[in-house]
Amino acid sequence: QVQLAESGGGSVQAGGSLRLSCAASGDRAKIYDMAWFRQAPGKEREGVASIKTSGSTTYADSVKGRFAISRDNANTLTLQMNSLGPEDTGKYFCAATRWWVTSGLDASQFPYWGQGTQVTVSS
Repeated sequence: QVQLAESGGGSVQAGGSLRLSCAASGDRAKIYDMAWFRQAPGKEREGVASIKTSGSTTYADSVKGRFAISRDNANTLTLQMNSLGPEDTGKYFCAATRWWVTSGLDASQFPYWGQGTQVTVSS
């Protein structure tokens, strides 16, 4: 089993930055793909960015050039978010798998989830 715990959310004004972190525990050595998802009120959960053990990354079009995903050897996942706008408001979730996924932005392919951390961007 894998446990995930996010941190780093908060409130920021438009144009600001935040850095989210996700600490993995349990069978973290067996983690393959990791990703960030977000969910705004009344909307479906959407993929934000994902990263494979190789370091290969995938980003949603809406965050390309503004967000950067990374991970370290302990499978601590981070998401650096710059130039934030109100449209980035939502609860951000860390997710992980113990196998390769075909689509890093497809929530259905990730069995392990954190509890989420809230990001609020005011205009």
